[in-house]
Amino acid sequence: MDLNRRAFLVGLPSVASLGFHSEKSFAQPLSDRNPYAAMYAPVDHDLYPVPGVPLSRINQAFLRREVPYDRPEPAGTIVIDPRARYLYLVQDGGTAMRYGVGVGRAGFSWSGEATVHDKQEWPDWYPPKEMFQRQPELMDQMGELPGGPGMPGGPGNPLGARALYLWQGNKDTLYRIHGTFEPWTIGTNVSSGCIRMINQDVMDLYGRTSVGTRVIVLAGGGPGAKRSAQRSG
Repeated sequence: MDLNRRAFLVGLPSVASLGFHSEKSFAQPLSDRNPYAAMYAPVDHDLYPVPGVPLSRINQAFLRREVPYDRPEPAGTIVIDPRARYLYLVQDGGTAMRYGVGVGRAGFSWSGEATVHDKQEWPDWYPPKEMFQRQPELMDQMGELPGGPGMPGGPGNPLGARALYLWQGNKDTLYRIHGTFEPWTIGTNVSSGCIRMINQDVMDLYGRTSVGTRVIVLAGGGPGAKRSAQRSG
């Protein structure tokens, strides 16, 4: 088995557990034939509904999976590789949970270390003043919130279903790891520096991450895991 195929299979449930049997008809439910269909199905039990992900519009290389990992960071660390457009949550045993992300477009990329200072479900969005200067029309979409002009959390909010707030020391970097209702933008350079994730993925990461988690954003896109894993799928 080549390494690419091995890395792909690490992140998928076993064929047996999915109920693949030769006697089943081709008309078996899609969720039986595609394990990602259940992973990225609609979420109806949250504060607001989260639509299912249109998998045909997303490169499967950017869907969530467990992969081999050989960097020295301890389990629990978040490592982001902007060049490859992956976020890794390091696990024990030489593996990481890997998620596809959207990253900063030209002029908005960044690197360094930060800490998860806060976590929010359905976060309010407060665009920084620099964004209002670049896009003054945004003010028309804002309301007056306790923290100033902003957009309340919900389905129309660009921060999506969850957000992790990144600080360096006692200073807010203004960068976030957050969800999006535009999952087809994952795997692209699209944001103003924030790390954008599929809503179902950021909800999964949110549940695995604690306040105080160390976050490393690699400069120049050094490999966050074995290259064979990065190219899999």
